[in-house]
Amino acid sequence: MLNRLLPTSIGDRQGWMTDILAAFAALQIPTLAENLCAAIAVIEQESGFRADPEVPGLSRIVWQEIDRRREGYAIPKAVLELALLKTSPDGRSYRARIDALRSEKQMNALYEDMISELPAGRTLLGGYNPVRTGGPMQVSVEFAEEQARSRPYPYAPRDSIRHEVFARRGGVYFGIAFLLDYPTTYSQMLYRFADFNAGRYSSRNAAFQNALVLLSGRQLALDGDLLRYKGGVPASEASDTQRAIQLLRPRLKLSEPEILRDLKLEKSLAFEQTPLYQRIYALADALSGERRVRELLPRIDLKSPKISRRLTTEWFARRVDGRYRSCLARSRPES
Repeated sequence: MLNRLLPTSIGDRQGWMTDILAAFAALQIPTLAENLCAAIAVIEQESGFRADPEVPGLSRIVWQEIDRRREGYAIPKAVLELALLKTSPDGRSYRARIDALRSEKQMNALYEDMISELPAGRTLLGGYNPVRTGGPMQVSVEFAEEQARSRPYPYAPRDSIRHEVFARRGGVYFGIAFLLDYPTTYSQMLYRFADFNAGRYSSRNAAFQNALVLLSGRQLALDGDLLRYKGGVPASEASDTQRAIQLLRPRLKLSEPEILRDLKLEKSLAFEQTPLYQRIYALADALSGERRVRELLPRIDLKSPKISRRLTTEWFARRVDGRYRSCLARSRPES
């Protein structure tokens, strides 16, 4: 079935099938056509089934970032240029490697070598590696590292989990985990595709924000982020969503600590069982006279040095959904 579902013109077809099925088996996700097609659609969108996809203009992006950081640390340009003529571990100068950059895997290796080898590398780049996503599904390195801590990684890492993200087997495994290995009440796969781009449960949370707009009269960014975060934990500064909820406290009959307790579950299915979630929707449904939507595509403009035109999370989700539906059509036996 997987052989029938995959696009016709991909290299190493058997290798892709092996890695996809291994990921489904390790994660214990049913190999239904719907699930397989969801993974195929994201791989096709993110990399066109290239394990280490090229990024147009990557060399220019890196030069701009290095120069920006050089100016920030007041490092003379001549000093940096001299340092970049140093021979790197792969035999080429750092300047030559930057000029030849084609993929994020190459860029990740370059930054790690620069940080450890160059005299000014740790000052210039210490604690900073701009490569946060990678591999055939462009999965987050941070997510992969968290996933590996919470669930045994099925392969023996060749080096580190970060490096596994850039390998086909690791990129596929962690990408499928992020896409499918969490429970939702969504009616369509479309909303998982939006979550893949914006973060888990973003589609559900954007719908919650939409109901909150109706009740509070406050304009909110329907981005699916209910709290502000700093260093991965909720920040002390209240978010716009929190402020809108505070206006409704008398009607919700919830204290500030109770509201915060429930909002901290925004990245789990359990949020839907909280008093806050259920009371907001009870009020919104009553006010509108109908059941409000519980899923909504987040409204987020995508920003990245790699993006040269205006793109949104909705654009991404619908684009992947089109590929998903084409894949499902291939699953049906020809009449």
